[in-house]
Amino acid sequence: MDNSNAEKRPFNLSRWAIGHPSIARFLFGLILITGVLGLMRMGQKEDPDFTFRVMVVQAIWPGASIQEMEDQVVNKIERKLQETPHIDWVKSYTRAGSAIITLQVKGDTNSQQVADAFYQVRKKVGDISSELPEGLLGPYFNDEFGDTYITLHSISGDGYSYPELKKFAIQARDMLLTTPGVEKAVIIGDQPEKIYIDVSSKALAERGLTVLDLQNAIKGQNSVDPAGSVDTGTRSVRISVEGDVTKAEDIRELRLRAGNQVTRLGDIATVYSGLEDPYQRKYRFNGHESVQVGVVMAKGFKVTDVGKDVESTYERFAGSLPYGVAVDQISNQPDVVTDAISEFMHALGEALIIVLIVSFLSIGWRSGLVIAIAIPLVLAATFAIMYEFGIDLQRISLGALIIALGLLVDDAMIVVELMERKLEEGLVKIEAASFAYSSTAFPMLTGTLITTAGFIPVGFAASTAGEYVRTLFYVVGIALVVSWFVAVYFTPWLGYMILKQRHHAGEHHDAFDTRFYHRLRATVSWAVRHRIIVIAMTLVTFATSLWAFQFIPQNFFPQSSRPEILVDLWLPEGTSIKEVETQAKALEAKIMDDKDKKFVATYIGEGAPRFFLPLDQQLRNPNFAQLLVMANDEPARERLIVKLRTILAEDFPDIRGKVDRLFLGPPTGWPVQMRIMGPDRQEVRRIADEVKAKFEANPQLGAIHDDWLEPVPAMKLVIDQDRARALGITSQRVRQMLQTAVSGAPLDDFRDGEETVSIVAREPETNRSLLSAVNSVYVPTDFGGFVPVSQVAKVVPVLEQGIEWRRNRLPTISVRATLPDGVQSNDVVMKMYADMQPLRDSLPAGYKIEIQGGAEDSAESQASIAAKAPIMLVVIVLLLMAQLQHFGKAMLVLATGPLGIIGAAAALLISGAPFGFVAILGVIALLGIIIRNSIILVDQIDQDIKAGMNRQEAIVGAAVRRFRPIMLTALTAVLALIPISRGVFWGPLAYAMMGGILVATVLTILVLPAAYALFFGKEPKAAAAKDGVANGNAPEEAEEMHPPALAAE
Repeated sequence: MDNSNAEKRPFNLSRWAIGHPSIARFLFGLILITGVLGLMRMGQKEDPDFTFRVMVVQAIWPGASIQEMEDQVVNKIERKLQETPHIDWVKSYTRAGSAIITLQVKGDTNSQQVADAFYQVRKKVGDISSELPEGLLGPYFNDEFGDTYITLHSISGDGYSYPELKKFAIQARDMLLTTPGVEKAVIIGDQPEKIYIDVSSKALAERGLTVLDLQNAIKGQNSVDPAGSVDTGTRSVRISVEGDVTKAEDIRELRLRAGNQVTRLGDIATVYSGLEDPYQRKYRFNGHESVQVGVVMAKGFKVTDVGKDVESTYERFAGSLPYGVAVDQISNQPDVVTDAISEFMHALGEALIIVLIVSFLSIGWRSGLVIAIAIPLVLAATFAIMYEFGIDLQRISLGALIIALGLLVDDAMIVVELMERKLEEGLVKIEAASFAYSSTAFPMLTGTLITTAGFIPVGFAASTAGEYVRTLFYVVGIALVVSWFVAVYFTPWLGYMILKQRHHAGEHHDAFDTRFYHRLRATVSWAVRHRIIVIAMTLVTFATSLWAFQFIPQNFFPQSSRPEILVDLWLPEGTSIKEVETQAKALEAKIMDDKDKKFVATYIGEGAPRFFLPLDQQLRNPNFAQLLVMANDEPARERLIVKLRTILAEDFPDIRGKVDRLFLGPPTGWPVQMRIMGPDRQEVRRIADEVKAKFEANPQLGAIHDDWLEPVPAMKLVIDQDRARALGITSQRVRQMLQTAVSGAPLDDFRDGEETVSIVAREPETNRSLLSAVNSVYVPTDFGGFVPVSQVAKVVPVLEQGIEWRRNRLPTISVRATLPDGVQSNDVVMKMYADMQPLRDSLPAGYKIEIQGGAEDSAESQASIAAKAPIMLVVIVLLLMAQLQHFGKAMLVLATGPLGIIGAAAALLISGAPFGFVAILGVIALLGIIIRNSIILVDQIDQDIKAGMNRQEAIVGAAVRRFRPIMLTALTAVLALIPISRGVFWGPLAYAMMGGILVATVLTILVLPAAYALFFGKEPKAAAAKDGVANGNAPEEAEEMHPPALAAE
């Protein structure tokens, strides 16, 4: 008989686990060991990887005007780029003689599609190379814009030249490339060495020589040509010829022939080795000129391990350096990661302690001990799976673990509570465990999947910001599914060993016969009787919370707590880079002795290298400099920011400066930005001036400017073409001679080991620096003579646009500004954009004003999340239908999800935390958490009604009985969020979820019974209710006959 019953009994995983303890012990140990190993081997980094969908194309055409660059180069390249699949936008800025084109791939493309798009860019631009003008340098492509240096070191030394510093840097690079985990070691900030031949065009003309003669003489001495080989019959002997140019002295001794006259070059020219002049960029560290070395880590390595090996390499390198050469660390991501992970592990430990305390206090020490053992087991399994799937420990995954910690105890708590109750009723432990499984396993799985589904928009958002936070979905999903398995397999087995067997059930005690539960019953009964009022009040409160969101500050991503400060210096367009260096040095000196700083790294001509993944890196710009100021700590950073802003305002009033902290999330640039686009640049300029006037009327905005900057002085040579033709002089020849005289003409290269050194001819310094010297440049004629430029052309001073930006081939001006601390940029931008509605309405056809920067990226990221919300809703509805098997009740449960917005709005208002991208993720995730709790209540009501209870009593009684497990799991989730609520990144999400869970849980206990009574409270048949009572099915018996779908009290 027993065997027959055993054969008919459905499979019960909990009973099987208890019946096979050796397997349970083995799996328990295996999970712990693999979890520890996974945690130890797991990659660690500061921020999660996200694909940089940006490619930079650069083209240089010496001598071309802005219009010529656009017509002959930029237009042609941009047209081809717009044919490339997956391109979101193409943006370019053009200067006389150069252009940089940036293209952005759409956010919904994966990394392979991005790589394919970059390949197509190279291919398509290569296809039109024959259409590009002769003399164009490039186009050059950079698709490694997102490479982040895990370490950045400066090499400097008083009395050492840049070539000497570069040799030390090469030594360091070669040592680093042999270090495990180092993919690249890049030398940056070095100055190219050149050999200059300073010779006046007049001196050449007097001897009948041209620059071409000079070039031919050097090439004839320096070319690499085969000299043949001799075959002796037994050997082949190669012949080589020495005599190449190897130093400046060799060039001085060159002989130039014009007719019968031979001239030694050194007699008419100054030949010397020197650095590129004018230079394009220069790096400094603590007031000394510097060459820097950045390290990019290979994938699959642990940044802390690679960091230790890199530091060990630098120690060996520093030991080999001569006296006076210093190696200083500018950025060290391994230390940042170690501190960040230590901080998060501390927060995780706090959350774990909080959850355990709640468990011990709420369900007793034995039950609490079961949960205390289950939690590390869940975490271990989660770590093992994360390691297997390549999910590193970083800002998002660690925050996800803390969020999950408050949720993963729910299932274990449900099982333990139900076992305790059945033990009180007299069941043996194995039957109590078996009952817990049969009554809760699959309904718990439904609840777990619904909670996980709440994070679907986060996991599948097709945007850069979505990719940045994607591991939140994966880690929470893994942890919750693992927690369900632990709850149905290991928790009953642990409970079987730890919980105490009650040999005699004793007299039944009604746990709900207390003053608190009597008041709760009365409150719920009132809500059910006045259901219209309760629902109306809830809807009004919900609408009020939506209205209140306009008073909550909004942002995209918060600022970082790192101690670095970035100081941007923009001098007027056309300022020489030497003047930029002078001003940067002056600012350096103002803060060099400040006790709040550790060091100052200065970057002239471009921004700092990407030492921080979300860095808004500035491309090469001759009128720009950036100071990276490292503060001692966060308070010191804030003091330094105040000092730097004061210094810039008082001592550098003509410099457009921006002092800012580092920001988390994808880079966005200036806090307030709007762009004006249209087909005609003059009309765009007019509209931009109106927008700037609106900016200037706002007292909150500072450093207001546009990115076309100021017109620059230029000299236009108007050639008398009739006279030029009579003398046999072309416009091209005039340009070439002026280029040689003023900027220098490259003649050839000579080889110095791995280095290639350019040989450049130009006018002497006394002539190059004088505007009037342009007139005295000699130009050769077709008849063998020479004439000064002044005889065929006159110089006209003009003002011209120094830089022009375009977006999707339309002239585009961006108006930008800064904001005071504490003012959220999104709020200001959106208000100003709304205030500009009359201006936008008055724009001619084809012209538009658009928001830009953080506000635009935030809107795009929110749209990418909203696009996946329907998928989340469909999955949740399917799971609800599978569980409740009633469409109306499924919709009722779904309608409780948005109630979390009420508490989220209140919590954000009270705390002052901004409603940004991260907070939005929390609000979305609330949906699944709240719906799970609602299912508990609706399912209990249905079971009680099926057991024959009066519907009114079933609704009220279920709310009372389910109050404790619902509140307990909600309280656990809320308290577990406390440790991350103190952080600037996770704080807004924590506050939104804490407030949403608390308020929604309380409202669920009152509003859900009222709504159920309104829509499903009518008794189908009076007789059915009477029969149910006649059958004597008390609520406890009904629960035994029809086990609850989720938590059991």
